[in-house]
Order: sequence, then C-alpha cells, then structure tokens
Amino acid sequence: MNHEIGRAGVDAWFRERGWEPFGFQREVWDAYLRGGSGLIHAATGTGKTYAAFLGPVIEALSEPVRQRAPRRRAAAAPLRVLWITPLRALAADTEQALRQAAEGMSLPWRVESRTGDTSAAQRARQRTRLPTVLVTTPESLSLLLCRADHASLFTDLRCVVVDEWHELLSTKRGAQVELCLARLRALCPDMRTWGVSATLGNLQVAADTLMGFDAMGAPRPARVVRGVVPKAVVVESLVPETMDRFPWAGHLNTKLLPEVIRRLENAESAIVFTNTRSQCEIWFQSLIAANPDWFIFTAIHHGSLSRNQREDVEDGLKTGRYRIVVATSSLDLGVDFAPVDVVMQIGSPKGVARLLQRAGRSGHSPGRVSRIVCVPTHAFELVEVAAARAAIEVGAIESREPLDRPLDLLAQHLVTLALGGGFTRADVLAEVRTTRAYHRLTDEELDWVLAFVMYGGDTLRAYPEYAKVQYEDGVYRVTDRRVALRHRLSIGTIVSDHAIAVRYLKGRRLGTIEESFVSRLSPGDTFIFAGTPLEFVRLRDLTAWVRKAKKRAGAVPRWAGARMPLSSELSAAVRDMLEQARTGVFASPEMQAVKPVLDTQAERSVIPRPDELLIERTETRDGHHLFVYPFEGRLVHEGLAALWAYRIAQLMPLSFTFSSNDYGFELLSPDRAPLEEALESGLLSTAHLLHDITNSLNAAELARRQFREIARVAGLVFSGYPGQSKSAKQLQASSGLLYDVFANHDPDNLLLAQARREVLERQLEASRLTRVLERLSRSDVRVVEVERPTPLAFPLMVDMTRASLSMEKLADRVRRMTVSAERPTRSGTTSVFRFGPSDTLPVNKKRRVRK
Repeated sequence: MNHEIGRAGVDAWFRERGWEPFGFQREVWDAYLRGGSGLIHAATGTGKTYAAFLGPVIEALSEPVRQRAPRRRAAAAPLRVLWITPLRALAADTEQALRQAAEGMSLPWRVESRTGDTSAAQRARQRTRLPTVLVTTPESLSLLLCRADHASLFTDLRCVVVDEWHELLSTKRGAQVELCLARLRALCPDMRTWGVSATLGNLQVAADTLMGFDAMGAPRPARVVRGVVPKAVVVESLVPETMDRFPWAGHLNTKLLPEVIRRLENAESAIVFTNTRSQCEIWFQSLIAANPDWFIFTAIHHGSLSRNQREDVEDGLKTGRYRIVVATSSLDLGVDFAPVDVVMQIGSPKGVARLLQRAGRSGHSPGRVSRIVCVPTHAFELVEVAAARAAIEVGAIESREPLDRPLDLLAQHLVTLALGGGFTRADVLAEVRTTRAYHRLTDEELDWVLAFVMYGGDTLRAYPEYAKVQYEDGVYRVTDRRVALRHRLSIGTIVSDHAIAVRYLKGRRLGTIEESFVSRLSPGDTFIFAGTPLEFVRLRDLTAWVRKAKKRAGAVPRWAGARMPLSSELSAAVRDMLEQARTGVFASPEMQAVKPVLDTQAERSVIPRPDELLIERTETRDGHHLFVYPFEGRLVHEGLAALWAYRIAQLMPLSFTFSSNDYGFELLSPDRAPLEEALESGLLSTAHLLHDITNSLNAAELARRQFREIARVAGLVFSGYPGQSKSAKQLQASSGLLYDVFANHDPDNLLLAQARREVLERQLEASRLTRVLERLSRSDVRVVEVERPTPLAFPLMVDMTRASLSMEKLADRVRRMTVSAERPTRSGTTSVFRFGPSDTLPVNKKRRVRK
C-alpha cells in the first residue's frame, strides 16, 4: 500500500499546530508501516506518544475511504489500536491526546479507555463492541481475555502500544503484559508491538522482552529507536549555610524550608517531589503552616488519595488553579500537563533514572531545558546529588531485569484462558514459551501448574474450593460461575497491606491508609492525611471514620515499602565522588559544602578508595561496634549485616544487633568480635551464600509473609466480594495456614520455592549481594580502630537508637551524642588485609599487612 496520502495528512496536522515531526518519529512511523515492531526510547516530553500512535493513523488515512469510513456510527471502525498504560491516572490524558489526533485528521474512530475507573455505562457499551482505540491497563486487558468471545474482539487489531514499559519490565505486571501479548499474537499474527520508555539502561533487553520469541523459539526482531532530541538536564542543590560535622538521616528535616519557600514564591508553577507518602504529607503541612495563604493554590498528590482528589489536582495543574503541588512518584509518569517552572526533589532521588524522570517535568516539551533543584535531608545526600549529576553526564542509567517464571501469575493466567473459551495443553505451552518470562518453562513445571489450577495440587485435592479448572475432551475450561466471578474480582498482581478507606462522618472519601497504621489509633487521636489534620472517630466496615481536627499536629501515616535503597549505578557514582574527595578534589558546590564533614572523616579514619572496604572499630558504653562501608544500598547492607553476624557467630558465640543505611551497616555486640579471624575464614566469600543468608535471617518467617502475595495472585486466597473485603489479618492467617500445610506436607511445592526466591531478591537483592561480595573479596580490607565514632559511623549509631525513642527523646539523645563525638580525638590505627585473587585459596596464601 502507498502511504503518501496518510503521511501528507499527518504532516498537514502538524503544520496546523506549528509543529515539525522529529526524525525519530518518522523513523518509528516508517518502521511500523513496513510491519516492524520495537521500543521507543526518548526523554519525557519529546513526542513519544505521537511517535507510537501516528503509524496506525497514517496506515488508516492511506486506506480507501470506503474501507475506513463506517456506514453507521454503531459500526464505527473495530478495535485497531490497543494502548496499555501502567497507571489508571495516565489513561484519561492518553485518551484525550489520541482522540485529539484522530479527530484532528477526520478519522471515524472511537477513542475510549477501559480501566477500574470506567463507568458502568461505558463498560456495558464496550461489551458489544470495543472502540477503535482502547486505552487500558494490564488488569483490564486480562479481564477482556476472560470473555469467551475475546477472539472476535481482536480480529482487526493492528497495533499494541505498551506505555512506560520501563515501569512494568521488572514486575509481575510486566510478565502479565507478556502473557497477554502472547495471547493477542496467537489471535493476530500480523499485530505490531511498540513499547514506549523514557528512562532505561538495558534498552535491548527491554525491547527483546517486549517482543518475545516466535513459534520456532527464535527472538522476534526488536528495533530500538532513540529520540534524537536530547534534553539538557540541569541538577542543582540547596546547600545549608552551616553543615554539622556529624550528620544523621533526617537531621536537616525541613531546615531548608525557608529557601524552598523563596524558590517557590518566584515560580509560576512547581512540583515538589518526595520519595515517600509520609514525607509528602509532612512537607505539604510545613509549607501551609509557614504560609497559610498558600492553601488555595497548593495541593498534595500521592497514590493513597482518592481518585477524585488526584484528578482535581491534575486538572488544577493543567488550568493553573494550583501553582504548587507536593507529590510522590504518582506524578513521575506521563500525566499530561504543561511544563512547570520549578521541580524540586526532597532528599536524594536514590536513582539516576528517577532523577531524570522527575527533572523531565520541567521543560516538559521538546527542546526545553529540564531543571531540578534537590533539597538534602542530611549532609551525605549532597554527595548523592553530585554523584547523580556525574552519572547523568556519562549516561549511567539503571537497568531493570525481567522476571523469570513467576508460577503464581502463570496459574492466574491459565484460569483466565480457561474462562475465555478454554485451551489445550500443547497450545498453551507453545504460547507461553513465546514470552521472555516463560521461555524456559519446563514440561514438569507446566504440568504442576495445571494440576494446581485443576485441584490445588496433591495436598489440596480433597478440598473442592481449590478446583477451578475442569479437563474435558482434551480442553481445560472453567464451568463454575462462582469460580468465574471470584477470578474476575481477583485478577492482577498488585498486593499491599490491606487498605482502609478514610471517610468523613458526613462527607466525602479522602483515600486509603494501611490497616497496620489504623490499628494503632484510638478514638480522639489526631493524624495527618490528604494534607488535613483529622480526628479518628472509629473503625467500622474497613472504613476509618474521621472529622476535621482542631489540633494541627498529629501522627503521619506510614506505608509499607516506602524506603528506597541506593541503586547500583548511583552507588558506584558515590564511590567515585568519595575517591575524588580522598585525593582533594571537591569540584561541585555540593562536595564543597560537605568538605568539612569529609575532612573530619579523613582525620579520624580514612575516606575509602573504590577498591577498598573500610571497617571501623570502636567501643562505647553500649558495647563493641563494627562499622562497615560497602556503599551499596540499604537492602544489600541489611543482607550483609545478617550474613556477617551469622558467620562471625560460627567462630565465637556472640549476639549482634545491627542497623544499616545506604552507605554501610553497624554490628553491635557485648564482646569484641573476632573480625580478623572471620576475614581469614571467608567472611567475604560467596561460597555457601544461599545457605548462610537463609540461616542468618528468619527466612522461613519472611517467606511465610511473602507467600501471602503469591497465594493471592495464584488464587489460593480470596480477598472478598465488593463491600465484604477480608482484613489483612484474615488474609495473612489464611495464607499462613496454607504455607504451613505446604511446608509440612508438600515441601517441594513450587510456590514455596518461589516465595523463598522472592524474599531473597526483593528484600535482600540477593543477586546484587553476590556481585557485591565478589567485588569486596577482590578489595583491600582496611580496619581502623577509632577512639570515637566518625561522620560515616554517626548516622548508623543514631539509627540504632532511633527505634527505641520518640522523636523528641531522640533529638535530645542525638545532641548528647554529638557533643561527645565533637571532642578531640586521635587518628585511628589501621590494619590492611589483602586477599588473593580467589576466595578459595587456603588461609596461609592470604596476605595481611599492618600499618
């Protein structure tokens, strides 16, 4: 087909708006029209949406008018473009942008969305006929595949676009998208697939994962198209006028609030990003307390607020009704609004990609400079900001690895296919093996999952409620209407602590908080939520009923999983920054500001080299301290601390308490630990790592908790019907009972093995931990005996103290600790341990040098 007519139509539409297509957009359109698929990688605001969408538009405009113009409105063009978005919040803006383009070029297309927020009337209309362009989420797409007639819905599907693929890639939702794409490709072999990604390190892996494999097992061609309009990114920091020599996490808190306010006063529009929802609430309250008049144009936005409130804030940003928004990652992605003047980041971004994503919210259009102002919450975050800027300059962006065979999700998908008309074993095995996630799925694993969905496996065979799928005449089907209903209500992979609705006694719903927080409240208690002080009245029917509080102060809810660890790329960049400081180079304003802190560190101990592991030892009235600094992120350090405590205790019976942060960890014991002996006995070895890390933690209890998520995704536990949801305690009890049954009577259960793997990867980053140990085993180990804690050790000591004290008592204790730390002290004495190239060498081949 000649596509010149379509190209001319798109060019004319661009000219009407004063635009000129970028080269990468034309490259994507041409590739699509030749039948190609791929991944678009470009900065936020440089035209990725139209790069992905206008290929199908050109194709349609080039068709004969009678082919693309329906005779009746009811017979509007069938589904041609499926747009998958990771967030419901993105769906409305995407739908509007795509409809604007289709209508602007006079295409007789219906553009609609289908998500959890879609009205019942629109869903009913879509049951008989889907729109020409459908914007949906992975969960809603899976629900469509549950329909027995789903094959007829996708007959004319030409293109699937997966937006923000980097957000989905390394999650079960990403694997869910892979499975859905495999089903659609089986129905529409000529379907083209395009991914859209703003910030990602391993582009080719991301593209290959999206494309999967063909029926012969060969990787499908995956074209990576890079945006040719790189956006300049300017990263700056607010630097406190004075710098404590012994900083601790959160010690600056809102100390820089006056400077933040000064920046915001001069801005026409601004977003203040925080890393957690709790921090978001605190900073919103601080801004309003300092400037009550700002309340009318300042808003708060995070994922636990009600949909109506989030949409109101997004609309207010577009119209200019809100000048300032304090937000979390809920505004990271492509919610469409005009670029803001100022983007601020409270605390370290913890990752290079996250910093770039948030910076892209300023100058959110092609050719404009993106600028972000970082506000440190403690001194060492200035080092992280300088390191992030350096990483951006060299293009060191985080990679995200796809998942490998999550069997709980496969079980859910097989029930979906059984409900959607049924499947045969041979067909489903061939289909799922075309995905990257299940390409290595064995026959034995598939047979195990099939037995699981048919009768719950051997252990649960006697219980009819676990029999979901029937096998009749060679086809697996769902015939029970109750099973079908419960499955549709349970589709998805997003599992969190059970959400409790927050609602005024005589008014609207504010959003959700976690059950674990509400359980600690008593009637009359005040807490801060949705930017408002609230008085807790009662908990009833999974709803926290509240009224506006007279007091302004109160507790701030905490949400699970809120703390983000330092990424591998940013950790490496931090080590490089410290190496520059060690050699006397303080090139950036941030490093100049933190120079007094690092000078004190060098005086009392050393600043470690990148190829060196620093360990500091000291004794206080609390006991004997080991401070270890791998600079590899909090999760890795939690695993290392537990591993070291276990391995040292094998040499000498000692009990340890430990704390960790992004720079290192502390081991505290009542007696002096045999560190030298432990180092020479393989403390840094990767040998027997899985055994040792499993024994060093209460791994069984961690896996038991993780099994709750797996049980929910696999359909072993049911969260309840609408209005009758079960509590988190009930769900945990149900999944815990199942875990115990499997552990005692079916220890080889594949879902148990998955729970153990997920604990190691999610909570301890086990694969990264292995790489870190390999790096450390090749490094010199420098042990420094210090008289008093150093600036690097001080925040670890504070974290050890934090758990047992209120914030007021903690502040008093920290002041006393600071006075003690500031006393003059001598430089520490040093021992250096140098190991051979392999940790398998006998002990007498390892070299130790004392200095």
